[in-house]
Amino acid sequence: MSTKIAPSILAADFGNLSRDCEIVNKSNADWFHLDVMDGLFVPNISFGMPIVSSIRKMTKKPLDVHLMIIEPERYIDKFVEIGSDILTVHIEATSEMDRILDRIKESSIKSGIAINPDTPINKLEDYINRVDLVCLMGVHAGFGGQKFIEKTFDRLIELKSLINSKDSSAVIEIDGGVDNTNSKKLKSLGADILVAGSYIFKSSDINRAIDSLK
Repeated sequence: MSTKIAPSILAADFGNLSRDCEIVNKSNADWFHLDVMDGLFVPNISFGMPIVSSIRKMTKKPLDVHLMIIEPERYIDKFVEIGSDILTVHIEATSEMDRILDRIKESSIKSGIAINPDTPINKLEDYINRVDLVCLMGVHAGFGGQKFIEKTFDRLIELKSLINSKDSSAVIEIDGGVDNTNSKKLKSLGADILVAGSYIFKSSDINRAIDSLK
């Protein structure tokens, strides 16, 4: 499949959120990427269910909801209810991953597992055939605008190898530090979805930035 682009709304202008969402609606972007942060799992607070629900009403494009929260099992049903199309939880954030994945599957939306830069890729082995997506973090989760961690390239190769060895159908999403200096290499190594925030929304031309990643 062609690489999908998912602009990260965390970097949008929240004083003009409807404007920025409409720009993405009319662009060649494929998904909306929404980072939900609780100030506990990561040292930052972003937005919660009201914003996700509002964005759902503004677009027909898939909502790729990334939960950077502890004990995400408490909120799975609610995020399904308000319109998530892909729901991703961190492998480091819960001891209830099996139950979470079962619940997401029952809801008929796509499931994802996110993994931080310091977590070994082999921690995904037990789940790689149960998820639709693996979100490989290119920065330490918590803040936008961070510099891309170069070892992500090697981790992407390792993840792609794991997926192939297990005959998994999971796609790979790269989140954090993505821009036009690394997107081509990420795609060549097997990335299926590129999440970009600052590169897109801090650009003078959002559409051109999206197209440069495509």
